[in-house]
Amino acid sequence: MRSYLDFEKPVAELEAKLEELRAMAAQGDAVAIGDDIVRLEGKARDALLQLYANLSPSQKTQVARHPLRPHFSDYAAHLFEEFDPLAGDRKFGDDYAILGGLARFRGRAVCLIGQEKGSSTETRIKHNFGMARPEGYRKAVRLMELADRFSLPVITLVDTAGAFPGLDAEERGQAEAIARSTDACLSLGVPNVAVIIGEGGSGGAIAIATANRVLMLEHSIYSVISPEGAASILWRDTAKAQEAAMNMKITAQDLLRFHVIDSIISEPAGGAHRGPEAAMQAAGDAIEAALGELDGMDPAALRKARREKFLAIGRTL
Repeated sequence: MRSYLDFEKPVAELEAKLEELRAMAAQGDAVAIGDDIVRLEGKARDALLQLYANLSPSQKTQVARHPLRPHFSDYAAHLFEEFDPLAGDRKFGDDYAILGGLARFRGRAVCLIGQEKGSSTETRIKHNFGMARPEGYRKAVRLMELADRFSLPVITLVDTAGAFPGLDAEERGQAEAIARSTDACLSLGVPNVAVIIGEGGSGGAIAIATANRVLMLEHSIYSVISPEGAASILWRDTAKAQEAAMNMKITAQDLLRFHVIDSIISEPAGGAHRGPEAAMQAAGDAIEAALGELDGMDPAALRKARREKFLAIGRTL
């Protein structure tokens, strides 16, 4: 069943009418209303294209959070073969918010890491809505060190509102775990490519997204804090989240202009949730192209390029 966002009401009305006509055609004379169906299909398609060509940052935030948007597990199943998840941080326990392991991507062995939000009530609770605790980031570090040891490229898929802010996470060293994961990304002697597939929130995202190439899906967001969090701090009013989103420059288009990311991956009309297979295929093509650009670079060159990339952000901004 299709789920519509608030701003998609005009499209929802057109598609509801279209379903009514299709139901009538199935029960009666399909030829008599066939032209009406074709006309309405074109009108709905045009309305969708026009709407998504002019999304505000606040609307893009809603699209990035859409419950039917493809998650890490979908990408792992669609783009990767022989994915063998590895569990635990060898210090405290396992964290289901961050998943990772060894896989094969288009003929090459890789290490795959990412946040999983879950797609049902049960799985969302299990994966803590993609918000990792320290053991999740320490698991990511363990996997990156393993990849470095065996010369495997690292691919990370970022989709989190942020690191889990609970008391238990802070007691186990959340900030230190995020810092060490970021450092592990910077220290890799193998290529690493990060893709923001939905939300890229705060240190929870940067901990696994400090990569040689950072890519974003067209309607994803990447920010130091959520618009609601920023509005709460700046104006003590979460109702101003729309204004915060506008001023924070969280969209892929803004971040590409500021050279914070390297490229944007196009999404199907209406967002990745309307065409998940096409969106994942486009992401796979972009990852393959990014890895191809990094092939042949030695460990020292990879580390230097990565370091210079992030230093340049501070210099230019």
